[in-house]
Amino acid sequence: MIPVCRLEDLPEGESVRIATQPPIAVFHADGEVYAIDDTCTHQDASLSEGFLEGCFIECPLHEASFDLRTGAPTCLPARRPVRTHRVTVEDGTVYVHAAADAVTADAGTAHSAAIPREGSAA
Repeated sequence: MIPVCRLEDLPEGESVRIATQPPIAVFHADGEVYAIDDTCTHQDASLSEGFLEGCFIECPLHEASFDLRTGAPTCLPARRPVRTHRVTVEDGTVYVHAAADAVTADAGTAHSAAIPREGSAA
C-alpha cells in the first residue's frame, strides 16, 4: 500500500499524482477516491492534469476520456483502457494498492483538476 495523503487534503474535484513507475493519478470525484495510471493510453500525457467531470477524466492533450471506475476509454482517440488501482481510506489516510510494477518513488501533492471546457465530451 502506498500512503497518498489525508483525505481532507484531497478535496472533491481535485487530484494528486504519485511519482511511482509508472505514475499513478488519484482523484476525489463523486464522493469516492479513484486511482488510475497517470498516462493516457493514446499518447504520453498526464491524466491528473486533465478535465474532471463526475467519474470521467478527459486527457488534456487530445481529449480522450476515461471512466475512473473502470479505466475504460469513453471516446476516441483512446482505444485501450488505463489500469485502475484499488484505493482504501483508513483513519483518514488515502492508500493506493498499486500493481506490483508500480514502485514508490515519491508522493505528489494535491492540485485542482481542470474544470471541463464548455462543449467537451466527458
